[in-house]
Amino acid sequence: MRSAASGLSCRASSRRAILATTAAALLGAWAALPAFAQDAFPTKPIRFIVPYAAGGTTDLVARTVGAHMSQTLGQAVVIENRGGAGGNLGMDAVAKAAPDGYTVGMGAISTNALNPHIYKKMSFDPRKDFSAIGLLGNSTIVLEVGPSLPVKTVAELRAHVAKNPGLPFGTAGAGTSMHLAGVLFGQLSHTEWVHVPYKGSAPLITDLIGGQIPVAFDNLPASLPHIQAGKLRALAVAGSQRNPALPDVPTLAEAGLPGYAIEPWFGVYGPAGLPAPVVRRLEQALKAALADPGVKEKLVAAGFSPKSSTAAELATLSAQEYERLGKVARSANMTAD
Repeated sequence: MRSAASGLSCRASSRRAILATTAAALLGAWAALPAFAQDAFPTKPIRFIVPYAAGGTTDLVARTVGAHMSQTLGQAVVIENRGGAGGNLGMDAVAKAAPDGYTVGMGAISTNALNPHIYKKMSFDPRKDFSAIGLLGNSTIVLEVGPSLPVKTVAELRAHVAKNPGLPFGTAGAGTSMHLAGVLFGQLSHTEWVHVPYKGSAPLITDLIGGQIPVAFDNLPASLPHIQAGKLRALAVAGSQRNPALPDVPTLAEAGLPGYAIEPWFGVYGPAGLPAPVVRRLEQALKAALADPGVKEKLVAAGFSPKSSTAAELATLSAQEYERLGKVARSANMTAD
């Protein structure tokens, strides 16, 4: 016959086993909560920061792509223009946002590769402070003149600058790919001119049409409607190939500067430390937007070349371009305040 002490011991062991099983189940449920929350992402609107003024290339692309992403994600994608310091102010806000996926930004060749080499002070490090999400594509830079400068070709422009050294040329901001395009043009053509940075494409175009600045480098999507309306004259594009929206406009290489090619890229980034499931969800929505025929048609018609990528591919491109443009900036002594 079993003793009372033995019975008590068995009951105690049974209670301990039940408690251990219950604790393990609760621990498993608790551990699964973050994954569940990430799988449910998003549950509220997403802020998409455009680090440039409204009316430019980044604004057009972000609004077109963001509208489609909102359909895929089931939540509004709210565009917030936050320009200044060549895009640095807006991307600084992205870098300092909570790493939960509810704030993303439109980084570019300038903010994520060039600016750190030319600005004396940077509040973020693009190599450490962002999570890459996916590539958006490439823009075309156009060399254009307003009505105050009666030149029709790149050769005529070079001849005009030779007679008028110090001629000002405008761009959408210091440290932008357009700034880089102007510097490279000066180097290869031995042109002596002065850079005038604006706070975005919209004020630049206004002054170019109004005659306050004679010549400019701008992203094509912002300037294309004015070129098509005859208010601005496109002399050349800066890419390696002609743009389908301006098939009769030569590349700068074709116009007498062999080897000239600058093709700005844009991508979507979030703060460093984004959970992998959130990155995947955003990457998928971004890819779906860029694969949509309506989105592609609208972007191409505006002079933008949509191109998607994985998050890893954008991270690799960003790192490679950071190194490449550092060398370019140093050789050209590029600086910005």
